[in-house]
Amino acid sequence: GGGMRTSTTRPSHRAQSATRALRAPASTEGMAKSLLRFLDASPSPFHAAAQCATRLRAAGYQELKESDAWNLSCGGKYFTMRNGSTLLAFAVGNKYEPGNGVCAIGAHTDSPCPKLKPISTQSKCGVKQLAVQPYGGGLWYTWFDRDLGLAGRMLVRDKSRENADAKKLKHVLVHVDRPILRIPTLAIHLDRDVNSAGFKVDFQKHMPAVLAGDDPAGSNGNQVLENGMPKQHWALLECLAREAGCAAEDIADMELQLCDTVPGALGGLNEEFVFCGRLDNLCMSYLAIESLIDVTKSHEDLEEESTIRFVSLFDHEEVGSCSAQGAGSTVMMDTLRRIAAALGGSQEGAVERCLQNSLLVSADMAHAHHPNYMDRHEPEHAPIINKGVVIKHNANQRYATNSMSALLFREVARENALPIQEFVVRSDMACGSTIGPIIASNSGMLTVDVGIPQLSMHSVREMCGVKDVDTTFEHFRYLYKDFARLMKMVRGQS
Repeated sequence: GGGMRTSTTRPSHRAQSATRALRAPASTEGMAKSLLRFLDASPSPFHAAAQCATRLRAAGYQELKESDAWNLSCGGKYFTMRNGSTLLAFAVGNKYEPGNGVCAIGAHTDSPCPKLKPISTQSKCGVKQLAVQPYGGGLWYTWFDRDLGLAGRMLVRDKSRENADAKKLKHVLVHVDRPILRIPTLAIHLDRDVNSAGFKVDFQKHMPAVLAGDDPAGSNGNQVLENGMPKQHWALLECLAREAGCAAEDIADMELQLCDTVPGALGGLNEEFVFCGRLDNLCMSYLAIESLIDVTKSHEDLEEESTIRFVSLFDHEEVGSCSAQGAGSTVMMDTLRRIAAALGGSQEGAVERCLQNSLLVSADMAHAHHPNYMDRHEPEHAPIINKGVVIKHNANQRYATNSMSALLFREVARENALPIQEFVVRSDMACGSTIGPIIASNSGMLTVDVGIPQLSMHSVREMCGVKDVDTTFEHFRYLYKDFARLMKMVRGQS
């Protein structure tokens, strides 16, 4: 193997008692199967956030609008959304006092993909195509010769009886999960050197997706709609209208992306792997939400709690997080300030004291050691699939982990006999980054970067380990339960 050191230490007697109390899984089936259902229903950030909101509502969480006044109370469970693609959820302990800390798990809802251009109409060589633009740094060659659909958000004019003047717009999520699109490769007979010279994707030339024959039955051509919608294939608008239950002429605007139509699956001889797109980073988003729901199921879960249990899922991480709903925006600090104000935090330094007593777990998928490219990992820091969640380190602050945050997260594993791994990039390779350093620099929160190891990151189809999904879920649950005690330990407080 790769010489990776993993640790699973014997828990203390005290930790064993806590383990027995919490060990029962949230479901009789493994987390991986429920993760797959979530992934299949989340082809876009809008769908992912909506799926999380549905789960939170079912668990008794109250939705808060950013534009409304907030009335919060200790023991309450809440969530808020921005742009329909970023979601923040939190549960307030019954013994919370202004200045007490927050235990937050942060992840992101977006993944690299081709997105439709505002004017997507193309017709060449007897076929209609959709023009697309790259979102994030995808392995674009993996999108070729796949059965592709479309997903995202549409703005639809509401012509219901209650809105006869049709001036109101509805936000409608659409998911065409049948193979209406394909990006075909060029036959090897016309590109004899492709296997030796390599396939270099020119996104502008190679990525427009085939939609239909040039004049399908019933098409009205490429007309521009009277409502000012940029020019789209009418056949596409009719398809989207059928999915959304509206008329094609009522579609006012859209934000759509291509998506794979093949469902996720458990794979490997013993079904020890998860095969699916968007594992980066919907896998961590799902585990964050499910662990929060699990540790706030009953009134007793928050009765003795003195902190706030928090999840933040951001859009636009794959393109730098600099947007109104990205991790670089005001959304997290806005939420924390409003919580402090609503819970009587008008006293001096309530927000600042809260932040200094808080922890952010920046949860983003990690790079597993690849059996065919073993030289790409640092010896002794090469995470293995199904050997546990990974703590990420980088001296140049591409990850925000430091000794205190790493010890706190590692201690959860030690006390509960959970596997843990460590990662640092090779010194001769560039290191990626996460939301961790962004939020840490904006808030001053103690931060640890972690993630489940995976292969094929940023491919249309990725893979990770079933055991890692289960053990990371447990790790997050124990972290929420023991955060207040562990935070005092790393701060050197009694």
